[in-house]
Amino acid sequence: MGITKSELDQKVEGQTICSRFLETVEAHGDRIALRAKEAGADDWRSWTYQDYADQVATTAAGLRTLGVGPGDRVVLMMRNIPQFHFVDLAVAFCGATAVSIYNSSPPEQVAYLAGHCHAKVAVVEDPDFLDRFLAVRAELPDLQHLVLLDNPLGVAAPGVLDGPTVLESASQIDLHAALRRIEPDGLVTVIYTSGTTGPPKGVMISHYNVVWTAEGYLQLLDIDPVGFRAISYLPMAHIAERMSSHYLGAIAGFEVTTCPDPSEVAAFAREVRPETMFGVPRVWEKIHAGVEAALAADPDTKARFDDAVAAAIPIVQRRTLGEASEADDETWEMLDEAAFRGVRKKVGLDALQYALTGAAPIPAELIDWYRAIGVPLSEIYGLSECTGPMTWEPRRVKAGTVGVSFPGCDVFLADDGEVCCRGGNVFQGYLDDPEKTAEALDDDGTLHTGDIGQFDDEGYLRIIDRKKELIITAGGKNISPANLEAALKTLPLVGQVCAVGDARPYVVALVVLDPEVAPVWAREHDIGFRSLADLAEQPEVRAELEEGLGQVMERFNQAERIKKLAILGDEWLPDSDELTPTSKLKRRSILAKYAPEIDDLYAG
Repeated sequence: MGITKSELDQKVEGQTICSRFLETVEAHGDRIALRAKEAGADDWRSWTYQDYADQVATTAAGLRTLGVGPGDRVVLMMRNIPQFHFVDLAVAFCGATAVSIYNSSPPEQVAYLAGHCHAKVAVVEDPDFLDRFLAVRAELPDLQHLVLLDNPLGVAAPGVLDGPTVLESASQIDLHAALRRIEPDGLVTVIYTSGTTGPPKGVMISHYNVVWTAEGYLQLLDIDPVGFRAISYLPMAHIAERMSSHYLGAIAGFEVTTCPDPSEVAAFAREVRPETMFGVPRVWEKIHAGVEAALAADPDTKARFDDAVAAAIPIVQRRTLGEASEADDETWEMLDEAAFRGVRKKVGLDALQYALTGAAPIPAELIDWYRAIGVPLSEIYGLSECTGPMTWEPRRVKAGTVGVSFPGCDVFLADDGEVCCRGGNVFQGYLDDPEKTAEALDDDGTLHTGDIGQFDDEGYLRIIDRKKELIITAGGKNISPANLEAALKTLPLVGQVCAVGDARPYVVALVVLDPEVAPVWAREHDIGFRSLADLAEQPEVRAELEEGLGQVMERFNQAERIKKLAILGDEWLPDSDELTPTSKLKRRSILAKYAPEIDDLYAG
């Protein structure tokens, strides 16, 4: 039996992210904590954990000169740069709360988020981010100071403070003395939800939540993680990146390389060779698509590789479950030597010990593919409201499930199948919103996720759908769009899918072509095209997709199956009308934007 909540409580009693960070500094001060590429150069700069602590002490002193103290909120708008780590922890050492907001937030959303959390100070990376605050400054009466970190053009604006002057020139505070002002139940951050079902809600997360969750991770890793290479590239406004690189880095001693442009993560991986990596499904889908596109240049090589994957999948499944024979092990080693090892090295995933995906559904077939080629991909499940994870099993993986209960968590199903959780990772409530808090949290601390799930006989959880996203057809059939979408996304040409059918006679789907795979496929089949939009109009593409649709829908009953497709010429990008920053579908927005295309599917 795993560790219990009470045992985890005992291990983390009295601890904060700040106290754990100082323990890391004292034990591993000479180890590299952060790495970054110098602007416009290929050279790397690194900071040891002692350097990190020194920067935090100086930055905290600067924040104190601005009046930042216990209970205050400081808004951060930065890319994945070392300064985020310095400022975020410095805010914590002031006893205050750091609130990171998405870098794509327009001025009106900046006004809402900074106003809702009553931010006293905003620290922004560059003039572009600064402009969004200046545009709504009059709407933020609580905001006393705007701090600009990087100002290469010497932009001047009334009331804007120069970051290097304010945050890098003050005398250092005594970080150990500062611990006396920081309580485990104090708010370390507020994570704002994506707002797909209404105004964003502020998820209140305490030091206790973070440290308890980090300790759960360390229980699962069961190895010395000091020096583990990780890449920080997803938005720090999302709990997944905040937890997996920032908080775990400070607590576990990771070596974190900061990647300010998420589109460059593949290039960074080839240089960094990460040992642990979290990616939303679209990240893993794009890497897979890139491998498939590269192999497609030589059909014979691709055929041999595909055969090797097909042979490896059942072997790896037996190895994962501890049921492999000696012959299985020998066969996989042969396949690895002949087909997989070189591919892993080429894409920079050859050193991975832990590869995680979450935040949105991923096809089980994709997990099988990665595990077959030696990338230990596993699916993790959780919410901002539980500080990230609720279930995970990194070793004995069952593709198509999200693992078993996270250490110390009691995960169970309500009578209607809703996934619920109790544990030290469960948040403190929504900021200034007791009504929404009461909807999500019971008096005994039970978190209601809004997801529908099923457990198998070994305690592995399968997420069926969101309660509010189930399609109910005109005939009264309840259908999971996520399952249909995941099935359709196994077709190589498909990049994104949105299933539609609520109050309609049958289910249809909007399909977006994969921008990397589809052009390669078209050239292989001598199909001329000028753009992705042009390719979407080609009859050969429709024929290929409709043939694939028939195949992947066979495992669904007739009432559930997608009957028709609209092939769109757009590319759906993260943080757009169609997708959240973590690539979840914005269903309401999609239904409104593509209403004519949807109506056409039902008109014929």
